[in-house]
Amino acid sequence: MSDLDGPTHNRVRPFNTKETYPNQSLDNDLCQAVVAGDTIYLRGQVGTDFDGNLVGGGDPAAQAEQAMINVAQLLDECESSLRDIVKITIYLVDPRHREAVYQVVGRHLKGVFPVSTGVVVAGLAQPEWLMEIDVIAVRS
Repeated sequence: MSDLDGPTHNRVRPFNTKETYPNQSLDNDLCQAVVAGDTIYLRGQVGTDFDGNLVGGGDPAAQAEQAMINVAQLLDECESSLRDIVKITIYLVDPRHREAVYQVVGRHLKGVFPVSTGVVVAGLAQPEWLMEIDVIAVRS
C-alpha cells in the first residue's frame, strides 16, 4: 500500500520509473494496479516479468504469454482473476503479430467474453516490446 491509499482505492506494487527505465531520464511515481471500489485498473503489461527481465525476446507470442501471466498475478493480488476482466486493450507495434498475440490472449480468456480493442502503434516505451496489454477488471 502507498501513502495515497484511502477508503475508495488501493495502489498495488508502487514503483518509480527511475528504477524501471534506467536508460531514460524519468522520475514518475506509478503502480502496477489501482483498485477503486470494485474496479481494478492494471498498468499495461508487456513481455517482461516483475523483475524487469524480457521474456521471449523477439517472439510476440512469448511476450503475450508473459504479459498474461503478469495480468493473472496482479488480478490475484487484487482479489480478482482473469474471469473478472471486463475490458482489454491490446497494443501491437506490427499488425503481423496480431494472430500470434490474440491466440495467446484468447487461450487465457476462453469463456470470459470481455470487450476488446486492438490498436497498432508506432512503438512502445521500450524498443524490444512488441505488444502491451491493458486491462480493466472487477472484483469477484
